[in-house]
Amino acid sequence: MSCTRRPVLPDLPELEAAAAVVRVPLTVRFRGVTEREALLLRGPAGWGEFAPFLEYDDAESSRWLASAVEAAWEGFPAPVRERVPVNATVPAVPAGRVPEVLAAFGPVTAVKVKVAEAGQSIADDVGRVAAVREVLPDAALRVDANGGWSVPEAVEALGQLEPFGLEYAEQPVPGINGLAEVRALLEARGTPVRIAADEAVRKAEDPLRVARAGAADLIVVKAAPLGGVRRALEIVREAGLPAVVSSALDTSVGLAAGVALAAALPQLPYACGLGTGALLAHDVVRSPLVPEGGYLRAGAELIRRSEPDPELLARFAVEAERRTWWIERLRRCHAVLVARDPGRGGESRADSDGGHTGT
Repeated sequence: MSCTRRPVLPDLPELEAAAAVVRVPLTVRFRGVTEREALLLRGPAGWGEFAPFLEYDDAESSRWLASAVEAAWEGFPAPVRERVPVNATVPAVPAGRVPEVLAAFGPVTAVKVKVAEAGQSIADDVGRVAAVREVLPDAALRVDANGGWSVPEAVEALGQLEPFGLEYAEQPVPGINGLAEVRALLEARGTPVRIAADEAVRKAEDPLRVARAGAADLIVVKAAPLGGVRRALEIVREAGLPAVVSSALDTSVGLAAGVALAAALPQLPYACGLGTGALLAHDVVRSPLVPEGGYLRAGAELIRRSEPDPELLARFAVEAERRTWWIERLRRCHAVLVARDPGRGGESRADSDGGHTGT
């Protein structure tokens, strides 16, 4: 892969003609929602998913569009492994619901637990993590605060959670400087919890600042918010830190990009947060990408299983008003991508640099 490669960007009429907008229900509330909307794009290499969360602005959302176009018009890089280890994800549910949530994932060796939920306390977090440890005494545990704590709260909470044997804590506070401060304070107190950067990587203008600032022990990367699989691979290589691949509550179409990223990384020391398909009550494919024995398959099987079913696309299609909303968002984000690189607009797959896989 060359850093000078120019990604494909079809023109707007081609994208709009390829778009299907769906809404699927979740099994539990996640990030404050019980349904997930996504715009799916069908291209010559397969399908891509454009589903930035509703509160994201056009500049940030445009990277999700670049990722969807890469998947559908270029395909994914060749994998270096046939399967990807996956962790279970436990939302900020009451401790009593933890066994039910974990049962949906089947056998797993690692679990990510959401903490720092608005309106909840550190005691709620401790109870949830304790419940996971009770169900899975030997699993690797990591917690994800999504930047929800202040520095003092993070240090206090992680001090209470560390006895459960945390593998790492993901984005305990907002920003790169906050992460660096928490990491230094934990080290000074002798609290052996690794820090993983997530939002600080994908929201920063310069994702590599995390590594340069010594703010994290590892980075969490998501294909869509970073602009696609190839761009995420570049960031991991340049950062020089271990990486965990995670998803963004995607349908199986979007999850395929995350699996392709994890399958293409030279090293993969941690189980990946790609099991969120188990949090969907329904999906747009007939054989959803949910972990089997703690793993997801890559390669040709991944492409086949991420192909939406026409009947399910029709069943979960949004009403006309919501489709219009997503098409308008697509147009604005397309304009952002063209403005960043005016030479990209209107390229077709035949104009690209070739050598793509994924079909």
